[in-house]
Amino acid sequence: MIDPLERFLNYLTVEKGLSANTLEAYDRDIRKFRTFLEKSGGTLTRFSRQDLTDFLMNLRDSGIQSSSLARNIAALRGLCKFMLLEGIIKEDPIENVSTPRGWKRIPKIVGTEEVAELLSKPSGKKLSLRDRAMLEMLYSSGLRASEIIKIKINDINFEAGFITIMGKGSKERVVPVHETALKTVQQYIDQSRPDLLRNRTSPYLFLAKGGKPMTRQRLWQLLKTYSSDLSIAISPHTLRHCFASHLLDGGADLRALQKMLGHTDISTTQIYTKVTPERLRKIHKLHHPRG
Repeated sequence: MIDPLERFLNYLTVEKGLSANTLEAYDRDIRKFRTFLEKSGGTLTRFSRQDLTDFLMNLRDSGIQSSSLARNIAALRGLCKFMLLEGIIKEDPIENVSTPRGWKRIPKIVGTEEVAELLSKPSGKKLSLRDRAMLEMLYSSGLRASEIIKIKINDINFEAGFITIMGKGSKERVVPVHETALKTVQQYIDQSRPDLLRNRTSPYLFLAKGGKPMTRQRLWQLLKTYSSDLSIAISPHTLRHCFASHLLDGGADLRALQKMLGHTDISTTQIYTKVTPERLRKIHKLHHPRG
């Protein structure tokens, strides 16, 4: 009999078209649950609601973040639903298990001045122009790490000022790019990228040494290095949060932001409307008659 986890992942790949990163996360979370079950003689096709509750309590006590706990629940809920449809199980042990309330927390961001400081960091080194182009593109368009490393040169329309992105679930979207970012990207293409290619060819925009496409791991390492002396550690997703929050601060429309971020559900975008006291004061001063 084929492993139910393998059948589920195959279903998500073929029928749902989920991204490789999402599949990897689901695989990791479900395997963790299976290991937990095996310690007490259970299996993925034979576990109780109490087994599930014990597992989630164990995760919570280990200090796991609410967002990661919610992802674990989503993975297991999807698996149970699939096994019900396939007739592998007859009852859903995860039915009515709620997602932790705190999982939609306010994302950590930095202000525009600290972002500007970060964008100015890459300088004086051989690959500085490439790194600055990547940071500019991340902040200018709010791209995910998995999206920016897959950009191809032909995806960018320099004249119109936008980029075509293939996002989560193989969904295509068009995102505006600031002219400053485009100028830096063009400089990188003209001056640095040929040295990385070394007479090779590649359709990908951002390259590592030897002409290979940039990896997510390397992108994270670069951001960690460049943000080491800032108020918080900056990841690619932090810049995505900054992009969204700073746009809303400037008066951007929530629906437009949803399209730029590639969110299927507007509720995912609405997290950025959770305002800080500083933003409240700014809004009050700007709009109140006696502000």
